[in-house]
Amino acid sequence: MVISVTLDDVRERLARHAPHRLQEPPEPGAMQAAVALILVPTTTGLELLLIKRAEHPGDPWSGQMALPGGRRDPEDAHLLATVMRETREEVGVELSPDVLLGELDDLHPRIRTLPPVVVRPFVFALPRRPEIRTSSEVALFLWARLEEFADRKHRTEVPIPGRGTYPGVMVGGHIVWGMTERIIRPFIELLR
Repeated sequence: MVISVTLDDVRERLARHAPHRLQEPPEPGAMQAAVALILVPTTTGLELLLIKRAEHPGDPWSGQMALPGGRRDPEDAHLLATVMRETREEVGVELSPDVLLGELDDLHPRIRTLPPVVVRPFVFALPRRPEIRTSSEVALFLWARLEEFADRKHRTEVPIPGRGTYPGVMVGGHIVWGMTERIIRPFIELLR
């Protein structure tokens, strides 16, 4: 499936989308977090910045493909401040409210053994690929064409022992699955 959308199309579709907000956290004491879907236009369509989290003992998302972002600090005035700070810290990209296209639905992990967290995705547009300066939290970064997420030939499944299989997408030789896939899939559907 071809996704032929411009940044203006994305902005317009997000303007019509009323993001679902979790009124109650999935568990008492759930943390808040925010992630950035950073889009850039290219000659072949829109691309999305992905990172691979560095391997760290005790981190349940260690080594997984992800979106820049992280947990809200007490100093963050709001989740938009969180995502801008975390993106700057992880990949060296300065985001601002004037490049914000919109927000997606809140979500939380489905697996009870993961830390209780509610994640809010923010969608940003930049005119071109920015210089990326990864921190020690990031093993690598890549730019993925949105079409790859829409194309069935890139779909796969991730087997988790004792838990079954989870949907994934193979992009740039890496599997995007879990919460990151659960953020990107409905975003792609919104663009169709």
